[in-house]
Amino acid sequence: MLTYPDIDPVALGLGPLRIHWYGLMYLVGFAAAWMLGRWRAGRPGSGWTVEMVDDLIFYGVIGTIVGGRLGYMLFYGFDQLAANPLNILKVWEGGMAFHGGLVGVLIAIYLFARRHRMRFFQVGDFLAPLVPLGLFAGRIGNFINGELWGHRTDLPWGMRLPCLEFPAQCADLPQGTHWSIPVHASQLYQAALEGLALFIVLWIFSSKPRPMMAVSGLFLLGYGLSRFAVEFVRVPDAHIGYLAFGWLTMGQLLSTPMILFGALLLALAYARARRSS
Repeated sequence: MLTYPDIDPVALGLGPLRIHWYGLMYLVGFAAAWMLGRWRAGRPGSGWTVEMVDDLIFYGVIGTIVGGRLGYMLFYGFDQLAANPLNILKVWEGGMAFHGGLVGVLIAIYLFARRHRMRFFQVGDFLAPLVPLGLFAGRIGNFINGELWGHRTDLPWGMRLPCLEFPAQCADLPQGTHWSIPVHASQLYQAALEGLALFIVLWIFSSKPRPMMAVSGLFLLGYGLSRFAVEFVRVPDAHIGYLAFGWLTMGQLLSTPMILFGALLLALAYARARRSS
């Protein structure tokens, strides 16, 4: 069994100023997308300039942060929002919803495409392979924050948590117990699947010319399937629980349209390519 490492969520404290690892992980993700995008823009025939990439990443950062936070508060934390509307500003405490961030990024893509007189999916196909490393970094931030744990497990890679820091995982254990029963580190599963694995698949797939919409479709399909699968071992938010059937979670409900739409985009992209060939 593995033991949760003693990680201080605060990376650096300067008096009242606190710099959290969670926020730094977002910076890592944005920086990775920016550097990879600039590299691809520099390839012959890309149709992009580094200045366009700079502009796109700026749009994407705003869309991710605003959409992700609004999505979390509406889908998962509406009780916190109702109790104190200012809670929406406490991003450093965690609480960013991917599906909300996706909506924010889609709006950002639309605005960017309109400004630069480009097609929506021309921009989406360029941006999609840059996103998964940001998802990887964000899930590592969740792990450091000690949130989004999975169900109990007896598998050898289960994670034991200190009861002092995670009392909820030890609530039904005898008083004085120091370590929880091992649980799935579902944040790391998501980091591996929707982060590293999806990045590798998309990067290789998009390294050759593909029909417009195909890369965006594969991203939606790949993320949706990865998220849907991990939700089976991830504990749902306590105030939401399972939505139906004793297993359906909010994450799975929100991922289902992504899976269907991603598959549809892939089918349409290759159908159009066959008709035009």
